[in-house]
This record gives sequence, C-alpha cells and structure tokens, in this order.
Amino acid sequence: GPITVRTLLTHSSGLPREADYPYWTGPDFPFPTEKQIKSKLGKQETLYPASTYFQYSNLALTLLGEIVQEISGQPFDDYITENILKQLNLNNTRTELPESLYGSQLAVGYSAINRNRERVKVNLFQANGIKPAAGFSSNVEDLGQFASWQFRLLDTSSTEVLKPSTLKYMQRVHWTNPDWKLTWGLGFSVRKDNDGNTVIGHGGSCPGYRSTISIYPKKKRAFSVMINASGTNPQKYVQGIIEIMNEVKTLDSKDTTENEKIVKDLQEYTGFYSEQPWWSEVYVTSWQGKIVTMSLPSDSPAKSMTFFKHIEDDTFQRIRDDDELGETLVFERDEKGHIIQFKRHQNYSVKINR
Repeated sequence: GPITVRTLLTHSSGLPREADYPYWTGPDFPFPTEKQIKSKLGKQETLYPASTYFQYSNLALTLLGEIVQEISGQPFDDYITENILKQLNLNNTRTELPESLYGSQLAVGYSAINRNRERVKVNLFQANGIKPAAGFSSNVEDLGQFASWQFRLLDTSSTEVLKPSTLKYMQRVHWTNPDWKLTWGLGFSVRKDNDGNTVIGHGGSCPGYRSTISIYPKKKRAFSVMINASGTNPQKYVQGIIEIMNEVKTLDSKDTTENEKIVKDLQEYTGFYSEQPWWSEVYVTSWQGKIVTMSLPSDSPAKSMTFFKHIEDDTFQRIRDDDELGETLVFERDEKGHIIQFKRHQNYSVKINR
C-alpha cells in the first residue's frame, strides 16, 4: 500500500528507522540539515511494504515535520512555537536545545556507564533536520501541563489547539502488529497496563538524555520522568511510582481523622537512616498517621515499604499483612531532643544529617 500520513504517524510506513546519516554516532553527533536529508532520501529503500510491520522511524517523523511546513507555509519551528507551545503556555519547551541555557536550566547530558563504572559528559547537539523527531527540550512541569491539557480537552466540547474529537481519535489504536503484542495510536503509543487501564504515552532518547510520559486518561493521572543520562530506563521509575501509589491505597484510612494531629508530629522522624554495612539506606516518612520505611536504592521501592502504627511516644509497631501488629520500631533522641536513630530487632540505624 501507499505511504500515508497515517502510516507515518503509526510507524507502519515501512520506512527505515533513520535518514542516511550517522547522526547518533558520537562524539559530535553530525545531524544532517533538511537539504542533506532530501539529497539522499530518493536513494533510501523501504524496509517493508507499507502497513505490514511496525518499525519506529525517526525518518517518518522528520517527513511529518516537512509536511507541516509545506501545508502551513511556515518554518517548522515557528509553526510549532506559535500554534502549540505558546497556546498551551509551555514556556520551557523549545524546538531546540538552547546552548545559552546549557549547564543551568538545560541539564548536561551524560553517557551510559562504561566499563570503568563512569558516566562521561556528552557533547551538546542540535538535531537540525531531524528536529521533528528528536530536537525538542522541555521539563517535567511542561510535560505535566501537556498532560493536563489532554485531560481538559477530553472533558469538553470546546477547541483548544485541537478539537476534542481529534485528540480522542489520536488516542485510539490505529495500528496493531500481526502478533497483537504492540499497538499504536496517531503519534502516541496506546496500550493496556496489567490492570486493564488504557495508557497513552511516548518515550524519548537522545545523546545524554532519556525521558518518558505515561498518561492515564480515565484516571486523569500522568507520570513523567526525565533523566540526563543515556543507558537509563525512565519507565522503570514511572512503574515504581505507580507501585508505591498502589501500595499506599491498601492502607486502612478509617482512622485518618483521629490521627490528624499525629501526622504533623511524625514529620520529625522523616529522613534517611544508614543501614551500612548490610544495606545502603532506609527512608522514613509518614502516611495517614503511620510511619513508612522504604529501602534505598531499590529496583522495586513499593515491595520494600513497611508500615508502622504509632503506639506511644517514640514507639511504633509494624503492621503485618494480616493487620496484626509485629515488632517495635523505637526512635531515640539526643540531649536536645532531636531524633538520632531508630532501634528495630535490637539493632540501630543512625539518622543521616541532610
């Protein structure tokens, strides 16, 4: 079949992943100009016939940028800035990586960990002709606003940049792989999580930077993680946050009101405590009148969460899975009344000053 705007948006056009230049190769990342991309485009071949397989394609997204320019009669940067970024007040989102902000508002990017267990500073780059696919910079606040705009639009009949019907159409499944394991909307990934919730999202990976956004339209909840290092997995942290939120949902909140005063008092216990040499640290905080401990670092923070009920003074007891009470957790103070450590199973974890 023909290559269409729809197949470009769903990455089912059959086009190769990249334009015919080695722009992901460091240390200088030689991104081509629009003119250079076009000069080789006619010699590139499709990987598959259109509408056969999913193949993520930065070349496809780059061509979509060319279509925007052709139809609007404006440079890509100007059109996006005037018609999307300014309209949504995304003041920290740009169609470039501004060199003037590098090292301050724009974080320095770092490589994946090398065999010496080090991350190396990555050179700043400009995506040039590839910018519709890979040249934007932003922050989590703007991505949060981007998600909020979608929630607003899905709940109204008024147009705000897009018609509500257009966004709904974009967030439906428009491509399914033959094995049914991958689904895609128009520009967005569209999938079901393990609980059957629809998740709209996208990830980003550029030299020295990785990011992701996951949007739950029905829950009106969104998660965004941005990391200034390659070889990282932002989605792991999104999943960790979701697991923590699911874990605290299991707490019985029927005594929240009577513990309202206690919640304020529990703040003095909050902090990091050393578990050396056996483990690294444990973080102590409060939730609904209870103490919560969490081991750090952890690939699954939610699984390390333990809840303790306040008994009296500086003494708490662990809440077992069956809601019965287990061993005690006792905080100790110095002569000035400051919390310095806690005792559990007859041993101590010392508070780390921060």
